Amino acid sequence: MEPITSATLRAFLQRLGERSPGPGAFYLLGGSALCLLGNPRTTLDVDYMFELEAGLAEQFQAILDELAVQMRLDVEAVPLAEFVPLPPQAYARRRLVERFGQLDVYIFDLYSIALSKIARGLEADLEDVEFLLREGLISFEDLERHFHAVLPDAPRADIVPAEFQAYFDQVRRRATSPRID
Repeated sequence: MEPITSATLRAFLQRLGERSPGPGAFYLLGGSALCLLGNPRTTLDVDYMFELEAGLAEQFQAILDELAVQMRLDVEAVPLAEFVPLPPQAYARRRLVERFGQLDVYIFDLYSIALSKIARGLEADLEDVEFLLREGLISFEDLERHFHAVLPDAPRADIVPAEFQAYFDQVRRRATSPRID
């Protein structure tokens, strides 16, 4: 599989939008979303969710899978709400990338993406959260508010609250430590 670059991702989205069997919304999650925002870390997959008319979803998925094979991309449907509780108003905070053919392509709520990365707790994920904070794409105060809003529901997403809190505390330390460049 090929590493995902902004140009590769945009070419994929253009072709996908042109082939879509109907209008819909396509949400980028994870590293591919951050790639479009300028994150320098390489990602190897495109995590996504989509909304199309029920009768078109299966056809759209087949087109998406075929296009991924043609372009040698690793694409994966990710039902984000199953991996991390979504904070209130998550869909309202989506960011329109642009319209590709019949698809409105969005970067999903950056706070939800950050919380999913914190829940996983890998070093690369915590660095991604640092990127979002450093670039001013999210604020620590709002991230903390959303963290506390979803923490009680963490066990339903198989997240151990104490681990989630520990990873969040690492983000807090990083966000409040002076940077030495």
